[in-house]
Amino acid sequence: MNRRAALRTLLTGAGALAGAALVPRSGFPGPAQSNAPIATTTSGRIRGLLDSGINVFKGVRYGADTAPRRFLPPVPPTPWIGVRDAMEFGPVAPQPTGDKTWVLGEDCLHLNVWTPGLRDAGTRPVMIWFHPGGYSSDTSNRIETDGARLSRRGNLVVVTVNHRLNAFGYLYLAEFGGPDLADSGNAGMLDLVLALQWVRDNIAEFGGDPGNVTIFGQSGGGAKCATLMAMPAAAGLFHRVWTMSGQQITASRVTTATANALQLIEALGGRERVADLRSLPMDQLVKASRASRYFGPVKDGRSLVRDPFDPDAPTLSAHIPMVLGNTRDETRTLIGRGDPSLFELTWETLLPRLQANSPFMGDLDRAQVIATYRKMYPAFVPADVFFAATTASRSWRGQVIEADRRAASAESTRRTWVFQLDWGTPVDGGKWKAHHGLDVPLVFDNASLAPHMVGTGPAAQRVADQMSDACIAFARTGNPHTRAIPAWPTFDLSRRATMVFDEASEVVDDPRGGERRLFSQVPYVQPGT
Repeated sequence: MNRRAALRTLLTGAGALAGAALVPRSGFPGPAQSNAPIATTTSGRIRGLLDSGINVFKGVRYGADTAPRRFLPPVPPTPWIGVRDAMEFGPVAPQPTGDKTWVLGEDCLHLNVWTPGLRDAGTRPVMIWFHPGGYSSDTSNRIETDGARLSRRGNLVVVTVNHRLNAFGYLYLAEFGGPDLADSGNAGMLDLVLALQWVRDNIAEFGGDPGNVTIFGQSGGGAKCATLMAMPAAAGLFHRVWTMSGQQITASRVTTATANALQLIEALGGRERVADLRSLPMDQLVKASRASRYFGPVKDGRSLVRDPFDPDAPTLSAHIPMVLGNTRDETRTLIGRGDPSLFELTWETLLPRLQANSPFMGDLDRAQVIATYRKMYPAFVPADVFFAATTASRSWRGQVIEADRRAASAESTRRTWVFQLDWGTPVDGGKWKAHHGLDVPLVFDNASLAPHMVGTGPAAQRVADQMSDACIAFARTGNPHTRAIPAWPTFDLSRRATMVFDEASEVVDDPRGGERRLFSQVPYVQPGT
């Protein structure tokens, strides 16, 4: 706070220079509202936009350009004089897939802020979103994660974060380079720690309470939350966790991460090219990153000294309230979107397809898996069995393990809640049901902004009302219960109470218990680690 106050004094004293100097992200003057909000951060002043009473700041720099520091831990940005425009999203982290309209760049350490007030001594809860895409792709700059409606609905501050991905954030080079590369396997996670530090140091300016910070994320974003729960550098920087379809049981071993890095190095021409990696053109490194089997956090004994949720839930965060959730039909999009033929399976073709697409089932006899599902759910058609079995063994299994290990701790079992989204989207005739990622626009109260995901009927908003209010209540009090849903008990191993979100939500004890018991017979291995 003293640093920001001193900076505000400096900028005010700069007089005409401070008033005239505009340094927008693009380098060109952008349109400014006459009443555009201006905030002072620890690095300098920024100008945002007003959106129906919500102050919006996009592309706010929380870290310096990573290109000169490729593979190294991030550092705060260099302070500036004057006012920088924060009206447009910043560059998206370099990645091999994604929207062709995105502007990719290594200068990607930007975040976005939505808040009802500035400098008003607000004690608003703060919610920080980490985006999906595993550790290799995607961005927070999406319409379904626009924070205005959630901020307005809950009178809270919403922050969404971008950070380094794939080889730029998780290429483990400690075995190939000098000591300055010792943290290269977790550079992307250290970006998130720096973003949390930025929130701690700046969020009061935006009317938020740095002592009440919730991190939340879906898929890879949920996995990042789980990993942060085991990182000493992140301790004390957040106070609640809400994850959706994202878990991280184990991290990469040093040997595995080294082997994955070697795949990329060999794709570039061999070990003699290691010295060139830090100066290689961005596009070439993006292309080469396809050669590696996996990018993700590394248990390096430095930034990450233990597995996030193995062999138990981290004691470092046992006192932190946590909500864990999944959607009922995860793999209908995760697998089915890329292979439409799966929706036309017959009982004859189901077995070979399940044998080819179910590595998470270990040595379970696939024919017996099919027989068990047909007994549990007699109305299922072959496609239903395929997607239910691959969801339960692949996407849901990690969440079950995390919840069980939280419940095994006397300290965290009283602070753990579990949900399942059963409401299915009507899009494309309802074939996708409660698919992976469907909960994102619902939690953000953005059903009206995402008809491509949730359809156009009133049902989506009814579910969004319940889920967003529960998330807001959790951020505010550490308990997700609201009057709009039944009483939501904490999760324990005897009852396994789960909030099943639907148009009319209900608490169900041990939903899909038969599926859980079926796949608990085989070990679970975190993909890629």
